[in-house]
Amino acid sequence: MTKVALITGSAVRIGREIASHLADNGWNLALHFSTSSIEVSAFEIELKSKYSDQQFHSFKTDLGATDQTEKLIAQVIGQFGSLDLLINNASVFEPASFKNTSSDFLIRNTTVNLVSPYILMRDYANNALCGQIINVVDTRITNDKSDFLAYSLSKKSLWELTRMAALELAPHFRVNAIAPGAVLPPVGKDKSYLEKIALFTPMKTPSGMNSILKSIDYIIDNQDLTGQLIFCDGGGHLI
Repeated sequence: MTKVALITGSAVRIGREIASHLADNGWNLALHFSTSSIEVSAFEIELKSKYSDQQFHSFKTDLGATDQTEKLIAQVIGQFGSLDLLINNASVFEPASFKNTSSDFLIRNTTVNLVSPYILMRDYANNALCGQIINVVDTRITNDKSDFLAYSLSKKSLWELTRMAALELAPHFRVNAIAPGAVLPPVGKDKSYLEKIALFTPMKTPSGMNSILKSIDYIIDNQDLTGQLIFCDGGGHLI
């Protein structure tokens, strides 16, 4: 039977790449989006055309609104009948230092990057007999730089939540995380931007999406793996 995966933020960037990879491997997909309605619509049409024997459905949810997030798992299971994999990928990535982080800014980042993943994990565990969860954190969790304080703090907390959930939900659910570095260039930048950043890592070359996709495959296929974190950052977390 074809398995079902929900990827948050699956309309663009890393989420879209992960969704494409899982579709290539035969998964039915719940494509979550918040504001990227045009992108997700085109993506859904593309997937349905390419994989006519698989199912693809999009779900609009503002992860900054907990009342909406609390409906998502039920909507997905209602549509597909089951859910085998949850990937918490969507996040808010906005700069602000310690002194410049307002209460509202902190709450917004924490809600999208931590509270909503928790809600989805909780609801998944309460509405399925077994499954897998992969949380996308960030190599920044290993340092204490405060230029993206709210983002980094929420990702540090998401990693701790991953460990706590892995312990409580075993053996029926496996919960793991991946920590990307600079994988895709930001808007307005090209590959040379990543190459410059990579020079400051031990491996000296950009990790690229392949590192993330292979790590996801490894987590999915390794039935003994839970509570683990895989860095996809060319060794950047060592510095």
